[in-house]
Amino acid sequence: MLTALKQKFRTWAFRRTVETGTVTLTQRSIFIVPTRQGFALAFVLVLMLLGDINYNLSLGYVLTFLLTMVAVMSMLHAFRNLAHIEIRAGRADPVFSGETAHFLLHFNNRSKLPRYQLCLAQTGESFRAAVNGTLSFDAPALQDTEIAFPVTATRRGWLQTGRLTLYTRFPLGLFYAWSYLHFDTRCLVYPEPMSGAPLPSGNSPEGAGKRSITGDDDFAGLRKYIAGDALPRIDWKAYARERGLQVKQFTTPLGEELWLDISDAPDRTEEEKLSRMTRWVLDAEMQGLRYGLRLPDGELPGSNGIAHRDECLRRIALFNLPQAGQ
Repeated sequence: MLTALKQKFRTWAFRRTVETGTVTLTQRSIFIVPTRQGFALAFVLVLMLLGDINYNLSLGYVLTFLLTMVAVMSMLHAFRNLAHIEIRAGRADPVFSGETAHFLLHFNNRSKLPRYQLCLAQTGESFRAAVNGTLSFDAPALQDTEIAFPVTATRRGWLQTGRLTLYTRFPLGLFYAWSYLHFDTRCLVYPEPMSGAPLPSGNSPEGAGKRSITGDDDFAGLRKYIAGDALPRIDWKAYARERGLQVKQFTTPLGEELWLDISDAPDRTEEEKLSRMTRWVLDAEMQGLRYGLRLPDGELPGSNGIAHRDECLRRIALFNLPQAGQ
């Protein structure tokens, strides 16, 4: 019965669309109920009031009403601890499956009053990702506080924060004030790289991708002068800055492009193939190869660099997933 009521309340509370900008907590979005300690105090206060009436204790009335006012003020402070906080979602860097994604959330406290003992946690059983516990923090006055909310990535594709609960029991733990948050933010999860998966060698003449060797095409940096180096290769500008004799280095691509084709993966399942291809992309990039990606839904021309690596990993992570997740 209690579970059904909670589910109905969450459905009513989440009747609004997913937030895309800055959320400001107002009286319409903050809920508050007594905690177990609050209900226990209320029960004690009722007993005290009955005793005061029965024995006509003047000081008893004073103590009873004083404790009641403390409880009421505690409720107001719990509400004020959340009221008018501005919250916006930041970015989340891609991670590999099995790692922990960190969703950045910015809590802007424009008030002159600091906010204490704020807690952020998952909401309900519909939140599929595993969260590493509840995150507690304070929001200083007139400051923007950045919080990294951790979520364990269990599978490739898009990982969303889902519905979050921001709550507080400040100051006395007698009342539980909370608000629901649901931002349109997500993190890309790459497949977990397979260990012990050497690069394929059957689609290039040299058995490897295009490597960079000493040549005359592309500038590759500077090195110290060695007797016998050609004078035109000396960086005279660096010498004028009293950096010593340094020689310009150039590289020339060697070999053919290495194609990372999912059909070359010997694994049985699709997820294992994608895991192997993730390892191929990382190793090819680390070795400075020029590589292309070939999947059943398209191919990516050969290149290298961080941008090319990330695009390859993105296509692998989203391969054969519903279009709505992209």
